[in-house]
Amino acid sequence: MRTDTLDDFLQSLAARVPAPGGGASAALHAAQAAALVGMVARYSDGEKYAEHADTITAVRDDSDECRLLALTLAEQDAAVFGAVGSAYAMPRSTEQEKTARSLAIAAALVEAGRVPAQVVALADRIIGLTEWLRPIGNPNVVSDVAAAADAARAAASTARVNVEINLVGITDADARAELAAALTGVDDLLLRADKVTAAVREQIIR
Repeated sequence: MRTDTLDDFLQSLAARVPAPGGGASAALHAAQAAALVGMVARYSDGEKYAEHADTITAVRDDSDECRLLALTLAEQDAAVFGAVGSAYAMPRSTEQEKTARSLAIAAALVEAGRVPAQVVALADRIIGLTEWLRPIGNPNVVSDVAAAADAARAAASTARVNVEINLVGITDADARAELAAALTGVDDLLLRADKVTAAVREQIIR
């Protein structure tokens, strides 16, 4: 994820292979969102923004952490989903093999659900940064705050679907409850992102 060219990644994404897929794409949406927040924060530095310097610095530093975490999650998603594919490919000629395969699939699906669940939480964090930055950041780049909110929104929405599709194959009650709980605030998250974008648009045409 960190060293491939964009074209290499897109070719892998388009190929008939298990990973990368939607989960990695969700994490990369989050990475772009965080990068955009960082850029706006860096354009909001200097004497003109001195009143909010501490907040802007905190937003900048947190956005950098979010960007790196998002890349890590993109890599983890590709790895865990590869493990799902490997589990499904296990032999099932005997009852013992079938049992081992079923257990491996169940464990792999739980891990495959946990990564996009973390992306949802990360998107929440990034949207919070856009909410802080929008009213105090450099108005010349305020459209990039909306771009960040929209990218974080896409990350949350895409990650939710990837959790849900893994939930279908998970029978462990505790794991199901854990992953379902991670999705409870997504609708509110999407609304918050929409409000940031709407506020930016209003600010632009004012």
